[in-house]
Amino acid sequence: MSNNFAIGLLLIGGAILTMGDVLMKKWASSSSNIYYIIGIIVYVIAIGFLAESFKYKNMAVANAICVGFNIVTLVLVSWLYFKEALTMTQLIGVGLILTGIFVIELL
Repeated sequence: MSNNFAIGLLLIGGAILTMGDVLMKKWASSSSNIYYIIGIIVYVIAIGFLAESFKYKNMAVANAICVGFNIVTLVLVSWLYFKEALTMTQLIGVGLILTGIFVIELL
């Protein structure tokens, strides 16, 4: 039960981290300080989920899962929302990240 709970915390934290990244991208594009301030707050909330997962998972594994999920969601958001092109190298990299998470979580 605690492993599934930890994975849930990490996926939520990774998704929230992605929201923070999107806010920072909007700040960088518009120079509106409100995006920056809200982005920092969102990052802190995401780190709270990561920190809570440390009660149940090894710190390195938890970070890998959280950041890995963040990268996968960022790839989707950058492609779908920001209309940024993805290269084959980037897609292979995402595949390697997912493979790495699978290996460290199951072994």
